[in-house]
Amino acid sequence: MPIPARLSIVTLGVDDVARSVAFYDALGWPRCDSSTEEIAWFRLAGSYLGVFAHGSLAADAQLPAEPRAPFGGITMAINVETEQGVLDGLDAAVAAGGSLLKAAERADWGGLSGYFADPDAHPWEIAWNPFFPIDDQGDIEIT
Repeated sequence: MPIPARLSIVTLGVDDVARSVAFYDALGWPRCDSSTEEIAWFRLAGSYLGVFAHGSLAADAQLPAEPRAPFGGITMAINVETEQGVLDGLDAAVAAGGSLLKAAERADWGGLSGYFADPDAHPWEIAWNPFFPIDDQGDIEIT
């Protein structure tokens, strides 16, 4: 049986679960009732975000927790419906305790894009792409 082509959960290893919970709560992301002090779950469009202690997550995957590179080779992206949504999203992330990595810029593919980092330096892109329509559930369509 092949592996299904889907992404169910992204779990971020964080230094302080409570601090991360406060950040994602401040963004207004809905937290799941099954969240605990050790791991918190947030409902996303079509998937979930988990925040879990970095060392515990590394141990669960049987990977070394250190050394940690400033960039781990992955970014997460949030597509929004308008250009203004990019600007508003970046402002909201910074107001919630994140840091601005890249101010919103016109992209060569015709949209608008910028990056913020959560309190543990996980990079998130916020983008408006006129070629990736967003449905009523918040999912994009890439053809």
